[in-house]
Amino acid sequence: MRRPVLFPSVTLAVVVSALSLPAAQQSTLPNKEGSLKFAVIGDSGTGGSSQLRVARQLAASRATFPFELTLMLGDNMYGGERPDDFVEKFERPYKPLLDAGVKFYAALGNHDDPNQRFYKPFNMNGERYYSFKAPRGSVRFFALDSNYVDKTQLAWLEKDLSASDSEWKICFFHHPLYSSGDTHGSNLALREQLEPLFLKHGVDLVLTGHEHFYERLKPQKSIHYIISGSAAKLRKGDIAKSDLTAKGFDQDYTFLLIEIDGDLLSFQALTDEGQTVDSGTITRRSDKTSMARRP
Repeated sequence: MRRPVLFPSVTLAVVVSALSLPAAQQSTLPNKEGSLKFAVIGDSGTGGSSQLRVARQLAASRATFPFELTLMLGDNMYGGERPDDFVEKFERPYKPLLDAGVKFYAALGNHDDPNQRFYKPFNMNGERYYSFKAPRGSVRFFALDSNYVDKTQLAWLEKDLSASDSEWKICFFHHPLYSSGDTHGSNLALREQLEPLFLKHGVDLVLTGHEHFYERLKPQKSIHYIISGSAAKLRKGDIAKSDLTAKGFDQDYTFLLIEIDGDLLSFQALTDEGQTVDSGTITRRSDKTSMARRP
């Protein structure tokens, strides 16, 4: 049993160098007062220039779309995971958001040491998988460890999904059940384990990374799936032609913004230059079937 790694406080006594301002964004989101607003990043932890560009654009978007939390879809740390790495690959890039009180919630990817669960700013509370209720609205998030889904995790997931009376149930983890990626593609074994529980307990949306591109899948058995794994890594041209794809983009680095207001979920995927590559809405229906439409 490995001992927990001790990490530095997220408060930094560093000076961030002056950087060029991000390009202007045109929001497609309702941006209603009182709605739940959050961001999504995947495969983000490089500490390189691509991560920094996405981080700056993410911070710029918050000036007009004040999201409260950010979901991390795994591969939060590439390479070393010493205390200095957490500064370079997380605390420094997202310092404006952390300083503004935005909370980050992480899921583990295949490049991540499980000891990340002890790093307080990831809000995993020492657990490989966990759930939490959103700060507003009837929404519960379920973070899974898709690296190793055993009977214990499946039993926890069934119990937690069943116990939740939230109108929206959103799962996030690393490996996609459905994907048009040439490099990885759909994880069929994981789909066999998880999809029956998602269907049984009314999961509305599944967010994953692993593939280094953006892809919104056509609803599968009424469940919506979005891959957002290009917040610092990119595989250009890796989306294969597939009947699964509703919208795919593999030409630039991206992140995702989401807003939930009652039964309506609005989403917008943006590049590190502020270009919108996908947007639309998902309407939650009480019978747990739902449909996506473009604006």
